Amino acid sequence: MGQDESKAGTTTELENDIIVRLAANTKYTPEQIRSWHSAFLRDCPNGKLTSRQFVEVYKRFYPEAEAEKYSYQVFRTFDADHSGYIDFTEFLIAVNVNANGDVRDKLNLAFDIYDINANGQIDKKEMTKVITAIYDLLGEEHRKGENSPENRVKIIMEKLDINDDKHISRDEFVEGCLKDDVLRQLLAPNV
Repeated sequence: MGQDESKAGTTTELENDIIVRLAANTKYTPEQIRSWHSAFLRDCPNGKLTSRQFVEVYKRFYPEAEAEKYSYQVFRTFDADHSGYIDFTEFLIAVNVNANGDVRDKLNLAFDIYDINANGQIDKKEMTKVITAIYDLLGEEHRKGENSPENRVKIIMEKLDINDDKHISRDEFVEGCLKDDVLRQLLAPNV
């Protein structure tokens, strides 16, 4: 939204007020924002990055893996307005958090990936779905016994669900990952 036409339309130019807003909310200069925008339009000439395109990008990074499930969860998180595609503003905000965000910013983004229904809590079913998708992405073949997604989720829930309400809140997730490096590497490996 706010580019040369509404979000539903084709976008080719970035309005100055959008550049100013992005510069204020990211660590990028107006020149860098214009450069990112040009690159984005090269790959997405209509200004829309679809779920299918996003999955294809993940497949390039993980050619031997099943990238669809996990990349869909990431796509859903980046598509902040739930329009079914990522526009340039959503794209740059996500890139900024990944490249320039502090540990808390990145853990909050990771929380959003796990919080599939966006209700502010992660339940066992959501956690299992994402852990299974991560196993698929990484090509994890040993999924029995201790290493099963269900067992991993049980251990994670025991560690993070401090108030024992069968849900992990954003605070429980972030604070728990900050205190436990092993858990952080499992749940948010790039943080």
